[in-house]
Amino acid sequence: MIKFKIIPVIDILNSEAVHAIKGERDKYKPLKSVVVKSTEPVEIITKIKNDTLIHEVYIADLDAILKREPNYSLFAKILKIPDIKVLIDPGIIFAKNISEYSDYGLDSLILGLETIENLSVISDCLEIMGTHKTIVSIDMYKEAIITNVKEIRNQHPTETIKRIEELGVKKIILLDLYKVGQKIGGIPPLYLKIREQFNGQILVGGGIKDIRDIEMYKHHNFSGVLVGTALHDGTIELEKLRKININ
Repeated sequence: MIKFKIIPVIDILNSEAVHAIKGERDKYKPLKSVVVKSTEPVEIITKIKNDTLIHEVYIADLDAILKREPNYSLFAKILKIPDIKVLIDPGIIFAKNISEYSDYGLDSLILGLETIENLSVISDCLEIMGTHKTIVSIDMYKEAIITNVKEIRNQHPTETIKRIEELGVKKIILLDLYKVGQKIGGIPPLYLKIREQFNGQILVGGGIKDIRDIEMYKHHNFSGVLVGTALHDGTIELEKLRKININ
């Protein structure tokens, strides 16, 4: 049985951690966190790992996604943190971008529907990275797919996910940018429908409100959650995350 995962989120812009809200990236401000008084990603990740015993982190490299300026040197420092697994969304567009990350010691490379050029990029990543290291982020805004891929642009998310599963994808993230930075809480009916439909692992990002939310997603057989705002503002205490992680 696969263990339910609680994965802290670090959004990086201008090489520092920022507070993401509703996908409005031009308004993102440097992160203010009760966890650690720093915007330096290595310090934040190290503190969270040591205090929660959580050894995975999700990184959205907004410098790469928005400006095509990946934080390679920063990644190298993060990957030197002992016993850390890194899941990263670096705004992959073309298949050739995948090889830039295949030599890193990444736990998973995330392909965002928001940025990939076409679905063949997913097939290429499955071949290069393998199914266990490939995650497709189902990028949405108010439950509508965000993508440059013409053939799925106006599809319902369930149809898109069915298409992606047919390609051989075993891991997805449900990421509604509208919910990011907002502690909306609850499980949307759409997510429950997707959980019934998709046979692989599903992580959920955006809108996580508190510990009860985390427990609900676990109860409904999701594979894990990505936590950001509720962690950094103290709503979800590190000690409580530690207990959930151990159990």
